[in-house]
Amino acid sequence: MKIKSDKENSDKISKTSSDHVSLSLRNPFQFLFSDNLSSKQDSIENGFVLSDPFAPANSRNRHMLTLLLLKLSLVVIVILGLSISLLWTLSLTPASRSPVIRGYRRLQEQLVSDLWDIGELSLGTTRFKESEFCPLEFENFVPCFNVTENLELGLTEGKEFDRRCGPMSKQNCLILAPPKYKIPHRWPTGRDVIWIDNVKITAQEVLSSGSLTKRMMMLDEDQISFSFASSMVDDNIEDYSHQIAEMIGLRNESYLVQAGVRTVLDIGCGYGSLGAHLFPKHLLTMCIANYESSGSQVEIALERGLPALVGSFASKQLPLPSLSFDMIHSAWDGVEWDKKDGIYLIEVDRVLRPGGYFVWTSPFANTPASVRDKENLKKWEFVRNIAKDLCWDLLSQQDKTVVWKKPSKKNCYASRKHGSGPLICKEGRDVESPYYHPLEACIGGTRSRRWIPIEERASWPSRATLSSKELAVHGVLPDDFMEDNINWKSTVRDYWSLLSPLIFSDHPKRPGDEDPIPPNYMVRNVLDMNAHFGGFNSALLDARKSVWVMNVVPTSGVNHLPLILDRGFVGVLHDWCEAFPTYPRTYDMVHADGLLSLQSVKQSRCSMLDLFYEIDRLLRPEGWVILRDTTSLIESARAIASKLKWEARVVEIESNNDEKLLVCQKPLIRSQANSL
Repeated sequence: MKIKSDKENSDKISKTSSDHVSLSLRNPFQFLFSDNLSSKQDSIENGFVLSDPFAPANSRNRHMLTLLLLKLSLVVIVILGLSISLLWTLSLTPASRSPVIRGYRRLQEQLVSDLWDIGELSLGTTRFKESEFCPLEFENFVPCFNVTENLELGLTEGKEFDRRCGPMSKQNCLILAPPKYKIPHRWPTGRDVIWIDNVKITAQEVLSSGSLTKRMMMLDEDQISFSFASSMVDDNIEDYSHQIAEMIGLRNESYLVQAGVRTVLDIGCGYGSLGAHLFPKHLLTMCIANYESSGSQVEIALERGLPALVGSFASKQLPLPSLSFDMIHSAWDGVEWDKKDGIYLIEVDRVLRPGGYFVWTSPFANTPASVRDKENLKKWEFVRNIAKDLCWDLLSQQDKTVVWKKPSKKNCYASRKHGSGPLICKEGRDVESPYYHPLEACIGGTRSRRWIPIEERASWPSRATLSSKELAVHGVLPDDFMEDNINWKSTVRDYWSLLSPLIFSDHPKRPGDEDPIPPNYMVRNVLDMNAHFGGFNSALLDARKSVWVMNVVPTSGVNHLPLILDRGFVGVLHDWCEAFPTYPRTYDMVHADGLLSLQSVKQSRCSMLDLFYEIDRLLRPEGWVILRDTTSLIESARAIASKLKWEARVVEIESNNDEKLLVCQKPLIRSQANSL
């Protein structure tokens, strides 16, 4: 439309309007995204970006006003159309309403998607401006863990390792890989050999380490090789695990599964050698250790493809349900078990299942009374007395290793002498699945309906399929559980069929590599951001994929984490508006089913863009992202994926017209690219 008859002025106005677009439809799901588009001259009103109405009147402003009126008219028409169609739909009879509403909902979602595309086109290159790269110091950045800042605040006695998430803990940039980063070796080679440039530990640190550590890590040019030698004990890890089994009364560690042991929590795991050795025995070991700025136990364990998590229970309970693990192992971990009236041992008791084992190897464990070092003797006596007050049965003592067994029955607690040891937690303090909950100096988990001794549970792998009685404890119907398992088995087959040709077509053979590996080994560890019943984990194991899954249960959804752990899997409770407690580049695949919908309904303090920055931080270069959600949210997610430089493909789901898949791959971009 021309607003002046003079053609020269009209052409000038048209050129000005094309260079300065001041009015555009914004993303209709703007509450999910960070919006940095407003300028000093613009104000936001009713979902539109408006120019200052009080600017001096001139031809450009009149043209802007005309565009404003036209676009406002367009929006009014759309709103009226939606309103009339909705009233018409509601006026239908109940018998005919259901199929019409489903079709109407699809039309609405298509309209939302179209409006999104119109808004992006009107914004031009501004919305699609690619994300910036983080500074080099972010290469190993773990948000929410700042030891230096905590020490400046006067936090000591282990509290400096506490997790503290605030507004400044988010990063709004892409974390680059180190300059010499290499794609990790595939499993199982990657379990025993890692690239030294992929982790924050230098060759000099390896070479200057003590003799025991040298026996555990061998530097070979640009790689670190791990043998089964361990810094935990004088003998190698195979003999050590064999010793533990004998102390329990078993022939060797292969019989631990038959004794009811499936999951192990390794406190201060070193570099994961115990978990690497036990994995072929069908034992799943999760490492948990404090945040470290260099030479991290958790970072190296994850680089080896082993389960690990940054965590500390110096002042807060672990984000794990009570009665979660069959065995807890602690060896030379630096935890001061004799401090704070034994509250750390009380936390161990909380997460240990009835009948489970606590294995402790320490320089002052089993100290004889005849030794001259009275301080070590005092520490040993304190730990032994606390264990007795917790009703633990001391099974065996050998050298510096002690094995206790938690009682299978609760009658011991009532038979203790009055005033002896910690009390049973009252109902308000016995929180089954804590999150940022302070440590409790009382015995927890005794009120839980999940109090089932490990010897009475089905041994692995039968444990993965819970009985109807066990499902009733979790309030889950057997038919719902079975249907979930069947659906996920089919879904995993579809995932693998989809990913295999992509991998072999995009990366058929890297220079110097042997023939492509079987698709079973194309990923080693998976982060499931919305695990539900753990069905994705179960289906992967049923399909005999050599992977393990970190099952994450969002705090904004239904808490099925106790059920997941009872199935013999590992997982954690987490708020996805905060950073996940792990180092960058630690997962081969990130999976989320319905998480975007959950976050959009339950959360408003973080955006979808924040979530995607976090996924990018967690994902290894050339790693995969699979998102399943509603069509409209997947289309919005696709736009963000391009902003993050991911290769993204939207895949139709034949059996479901209301949902789609977004399959993405993160490229390998090293920090050198940022300096060019």
